[in-house]
Formats: sequence, C-alpha cells, structure tokens
Amino acid sequence: MPEITGRTRVFAILADPIAQVKTPQGLNRIMAERGVDGVMVPLHVAAADLATVLAGLRAVRSFGGAIVTVPHKTAIVPLLDAVSDAARLVGAVNAVRREPDGRLVGEILDGAGFVAGLRAAGHDPRGRSAYLAGAGGAANAIAFALAEAGVARLTVHNRTAARVEDLFARLRRLVPGLLLASGSPDPAGHDLVVNATSLGLRPEDPLPLDAARLEPGQLVAEIIMQPAETALLEHAAARGCRIHPGLPMLEGQLALMADFLRMRP
Repeated sequence: MPEITGRTRVFAILADPIAQVKTPQGLNRIMAERGVDGVMVPLHVAAADLATVLAGLRAVRSFGGAIVTVPHKTAIVPLLDAVSDAARLVGAVNAVRREPDGRLVGEILDGAGFVAGLRAAGHDPRGRSAYLAGAGGAANAIAFALAEAGVARLTVHNRTAARVEDLFARLRRLVPGLLLASGSPDPAGHDLVVNATSLGLRPEDPLPLDAARLEPGQLVAEIIMQPAETALLEHAAARGCRIHPGLPMLEGQLALMADFLRMRP
C-alpha cells in the first residue's frame, strides 16, 4: 500500500456488487510503477444512489476519476458533462475522468480490452461468427469492438428485444455490411460465444444461454472475473469447448484506463 500524503489523488471504482472487482489491484500497481502519488479504492454504490455519489465526487478536488462497472455503465452517461464519440455510439461508459474545473468526462474501453484479451490469447475474431449474450453497457461495447475487429456475423440474444434492435441500429451506422441477427438462448453454429451479462457473478444465477447447445471446438468467453471459472465456463469445458475467462478483458485495458485517467506523475 503506498504512503498516503496530502497530495495523493484518489480514484474509485463504482459497482454493485463490488467484492469481485479486480481493477483497483491492477491500477494501483500501475501507479506504483509509474511513480504516481495516487490510490484507487472500491466504492459500493447502489443504482439509486449513483447520481448523489457522483455529485459529491465532482466537488472533491483531489478526486481524479473512476472506473465504472455493473450496473452503472449505461446509467452514468446522462450524468456526465461529456463523453467520447465511441461512448456516445455505444451508449455506455466504463471510465470517468474529473477535469480540473470539475467537469466529468466519460470513455468506453471495455470493447477494446475484450478484443485485446482475445488476441493476446491467440484468438483473432476476424472472419468469425460470434454469439453475444446480453445487450447492456459491456455487451454494447463488445459488440462494437467485434464489429470493428472484422467478425463476419454477429448474433445477439437479450431478454428485451428492443434493446437488441437499438444496438443493431447503431451498429449498422458503423458497419453497414455486417450480418446481424437477433438470437435465442441457443448458441449453436457460432465460432465465438460470449457471455456479456452479469449472470454468473452469484452461485445462484441461471446460465445466460442454453449450455446444452454448446458445440465442441467453440470458443466460449466470459467477461466475469470472479469467479475465475463461472458455471458457464465449466459447462463449456465439459462439452469440449475452448474457454476464455474474464480477466484478460481487464488486462487488455488497464494501460488504457491509466492513460485516460492521467495516472502519471
């Protein structure tokens, strides 16, 4: 733990639940390596309290910014003063920087981190067919990143069909020729299967898709970092699938997060 001084900049991660987060460990390590007088701490913030907490943080002059995760990535967007073009298109934010004048600026890095994590593990999504479970903030970011990475076909399954259609409308503006389909819980027939929901954080959670329809040789990827091997990944391994855990998505964007939050001396 670094020595806390009167000049220490404070960063936060906002989440609910929060016990599973791993970003503070990674960013505190990067700050130590860069010689930054700063610290990141977890803040357990319920959805109903997000606006109140953000208003308070805006007024804290030593507050440098925050990482934003479940369930706040979409809800925080209208509370910010500005967001990047990418975040506006995706409709979600996972990093917020406080400017010296108190303005809060948002960015989305999840998608870039997810694709970087895939590639680091030897899995290039270009030309592949992808199945995505979820249409929330992280799912939107991953959908756009997969589209930009050159997937040939993208199927999205979500309980709320309107959210899928809204996502597709925005994706078509970015990649007009991409084959898009609104899917069922059945992931068969795809090269890459991604759980981009929060289902799997808790032991009692249902599976995000029909695991009985997974096929040997498919790559099944998670965004959940804790537990490291979710029930979905256990089912996938048992069915002969290759598995890709959630931690590489974080590892793929830690440096991007640190740079965006200006974690430098």
